[in-house]
Amino acid sequence: MADRFFGTDGLRGTVNTKPMTADIALRLGIAAGIRFRHGENGHRVVIGKDTRLSGYMLESALTAGLCAAGMHVIMTGPMPTPAISFLTRNMRADLGVVISASHNPFYDNGIKFFDAEGYKLQDACENEIADMVLNPDTVWPYPEPAAIGRATKIEDAGGRYIVYTKSCFPAHLTLQGLRIVIDCANGAAYKVAPLALEELGAEVFRLGTSPNGTNINDHCGSLYPKVVAAKVKEVRADVGLALDGDADRLIVVDEHGKILDGDQIMALCAQAMIKRGELPNNLLVATVMSNLALEIFMQEMGGQLLRTKVGDRYVVEAMRQNNALFGGEQSGHLIFRNLSTTGDGLLAALQILRIMRETEKPLSQLAGLLTLFPQKLVNVHVQNRLPFEERPAIGECVAKIQEALGKRGRVLLRYSGTEPLCRIMIEGENEIAVSQYAQDLAEVVARELR
Repeated sequence: MADRFFGTDGLRGTVNTKPMTADIALRLGIAAGIRFRHGENGHRVVIGKDTRLSGYMLESALTAGLCAAGMHVIMTGPMPTPAISFLTRNMRADLGVVISASHNPFYDNGIKFFDAEGYKLQDACENEIADMVLNPDTVWPYPEPAAIGRATKIEDAGGRYIVYTKSCFPAHLTLQGLRIVIDCANGAAYKVAPLALEELGAEVFRLGTSPNGTNINDHCGSLYPKVVAAKVKEVRADVGLALDGDADRLIVVDEHGKILDGDQIMALCAQAMIKRGELPNNLLVATVMSNLALEIFMQEMGGQLLRTKVGDRYVVEAMRQNNALFGGEQSGHLIFRNLSTTGDGLLAALQILRIMRETEKPLSQLAGLLTLFPQKLVNVHVQNRLPFEERPAIGECVAKIQEALGKRGRVLLRYSGTEPLCRIMIEGENEIAVSQYAQDLAEVVARELR
């Protein structure tokens, strides 16, 4: 059960439906507190959340559990996921907690953890916590009454994060004269992201900065980059930035309204880092979802692309194992490991703006580095998450499609780590054929896994 409890990015689900209930959150707080309680004194945990209505409920339950376990809780209020990673390190806390379902609708929520170094927990650690939560016979080793934790709020968390992100932008440069549209998805970065850009001198046009508890990711943010694109053209901005609900991913729009995904952004940043001699072994880490064009581009640059499973946590793990300093996902998670321990949409935006400032070129002239292979993504709702090899018809269909695509195409079939979906990705040179192959495979998957 532990393997199914945490997904690729923590615990996630519909609020008031297991496992996203107050009682589970309480047990999760106790379990995490016990697991990360070290020594006799000074156990600290930083808790942040996005702007979902359910954040209040889950924050209270988690705080109660953590305090019961003897942890002192520091609450930041709405704050980006990467800000909690930073604050956990900066405040020398034992644990960081983020309450967010990222890009999901408001009625979902999630809980994810960072260790004292600001990294997401590895599977083995998550499974230890899950075992304690899911076992109804768990006996909690509560501390003595005098050792119960306290809960306090920190008022300057946003300011600390803004100072940190600005420090990642060269001190001799400013954003003076740049017109920037930013869409914060009515999420966690609705205050800090525009302020950071304005403090660096930019003229900022704000979208998605009026959260009401239920409008997070609602036709705004990184899932709807056309909203930013339209605003960029309307106000004749130099660049558009679209964040998701917890601000750990970024989609960019150039001055003409052209949308750039994570692969195109990675190509731009990797090229700049190679030129500056800042990319060890010219190695870029990305997932199996990244376009084949990115792999070819890195080879042409004298580098290589290392692929991982889907999930920014797996990208970070591979980066640490291979001493890589840059990696990310097609979806817009971008990790600059010399600056941060996790994906950070605002920090990534500043790296792109740095390139624009250093070259004094518009984004449209800088970003046309990839000729993307057509990709077709299809999500199939499944009732049974059976191993694909147990359904020969699926394997036969995949093999047939891969043979037709040859070496200039790929078939990827995987289960979502956060939703009851089977995700299908077909990539090849012929867009019409790719779409048909994806539809064919989706029909087989739906039939075999219903």
